[in-house]
Amino acid sequence: MEQNFNPEDRDFERKLAEMSPFEIKGTLISLAQKDAQRSTATFLNAGRGNPNWLLSLPRRAFFLLGKFAVEESERTMYNHMLGIAASPKQEGVAQRFETFLTEHDDEIGSKVLRHFYSYMTGERKADPDDFVFELVDGILGDHYPTPPRILKYTEMVTQNYLRWAMGGGEDPTVYDIFATEGSTAGMCYVFNTLQANFLLNRGDKIALFTPCFTPYLEIPRLDQFGLEVVNVSANKVEKNGYHDWQFPKEEIDKLRDPSIKAVCITNPSNPPSVCLAPEVLDQLVDVVKKDNPGLMIITDDVYGTFIKGFRSLMYVLPYNTICLYSYSKYFGATGWRVAAMALRSEGNVFDDRLAALPQDKKDLLNKRYESLSLEPSKIKFIDRLVADSRLVGLNHTAGLSTPQQIQMAIFSAFAYLHHDDLQPRLIEMIHERLNDLWSTTGFTLLPDPNRAGYYSEIDLMVWAKKFYGQEFADFLDNNYEPLDFVIRLANETAIVLLNGDGFDGPKWSVRASLANLDKEDYLKIGTAIRKILDEYHSEYLKAKK
Repeated sequence: MEQNFNPEDRDFERKLAEMSPFEIKGTLISLAQKDAQRSTATFLNAGRGNPNWLLSLPRRAFFLLGKFAVEESERTMYNHMLGIAASPKQEGVAQRFETFLTEHDDEIGSKVLRHFYSYMTGERKADPDDFVFELVDGILGDHYPTPPRILKYTEMVTQNYLRWAMGGGEDPTVYDIFATEGSTAGMCYVFNTLQANFLLNRGDKIALFTPCFTPYLEIPRLDQFGLEVVNVSANKVEKNGYHDWQFPKEEIDKLRDPSIKAVCITNPSNPPSVCLAPEVLDQLVDVVKKDNPGLMIITDDVYGTFIKGFRSLMYVLPYNTICLYSYSKYFGATGWRVAAMALRSEGNVFDDRLAALPQDKKDLLNKRYESLSLEPSKIKFIDRLVADSRLVGLNHTAGLSTPQQIQMAIFSAFAYLHHDDLQPRLIEMIHERLNDLWSTTGFTLLPDPNRAGYYSEIDLMVWAKKFYGQEFADFLDNNYEPLDFVIRLANETAIVLLNGDGFDGPKWSVRASLANLDKEDYLKIGTAIRKILDEYHSEYLKAKK
């Protein structure tokens, strides 16, 4: 799209506003880069949530494990010159692994691996040879994932990590895990399998908690799904004029309608980055128990680890909930594409809804999955997800690549075994950036125990009213498109933020990621936000004259 335009071209802005904010971002980046080239401004992109940190120690462990695994394969060589080695052997592999770790005892990766090994063979009572062979064979990637859904010990350690990360505490509930190529893949798999199994049909109602991650707004409306969407909105403004991004009772009560079959929730939310308050969780429990017991809940909880004491719906309403969790943000691993989907192993609404289907639908599904089992009707929903991810016929080649699964296992073990040290530091880092952003806007950031702070959604209309009054706010709304703010910000200050209305947030809100820039950058962004707001006020004063 042509970039040489007047920032106040409302027709252009209207057309641009019809796109996803992640697509608009390309235009904003182009504008911001041009401004950086023609001025002394520094290009700052706070539009995307890719963190600028990563956890190096579990990666050191991964690459050291890779060295051991290659040496294991080279114990038998078919051709030394070309490096044609044999697949590794399991017998005695644990003893050789212990010797290898001792030889590399001065390396931090060795300490991480030894801690993992001791935990799994000690507390979890894993067979040493069996466990180490999964690591070795998995990291080499020389076999298909077996089982396709997730490797045996990878599932075990992931279950432990998620129990901590999602607020399970000592809850003994067992969850089946499906390792996926990021939670976005998991999201697609869920919608596809719900439709393929007649659990969601064209014209059915689903609810979305908004503001939310944009794909949740877009996917249900695709023609292939054709779902009717009911928005449950947190755009309420408190009586003092401040957002708390929680859901009013009357919004949650929409879910009492039993014709709403499913609800998608991002918790903590994106962009407000606030988790559901205890009273909202209590009301959800009341809604499900009293009025909508068959409600299917899909909760995307990637930011939960940035709130101490976070509690996922997978532990609040375990029967109804399937949880998506990505390793992308906490571990700085967006490029690894690793995530986990968790569903209660015994007794869940998805399996029970399958069992309650009419016989003609069951017959069609038995035909669909008959190549997988002599009793296809007994295939669980989560295993149907795996099969459907490869159009059923390629189920035997399904599953996340085994090297990715091994890195996921090491991530899980490291974060679980060091959570008391790791989580507070990451939370502190995010909150420092958040406070710096707000400190130079002149706006007030109220304390909130439910705030993750990975993003910040700033409703500019709130501050327009507080600083300059309702008349100015009306002038702003009547004379400019909401997208004008982020366009001016990019064009005049070389800073990229996303428009909040693209996430079904307030139309004059903006989203800033607190993950991908340094502290001093957020001071500049806050100053720039206030600068643009003050420019609008100057134009308002001229118009009054």
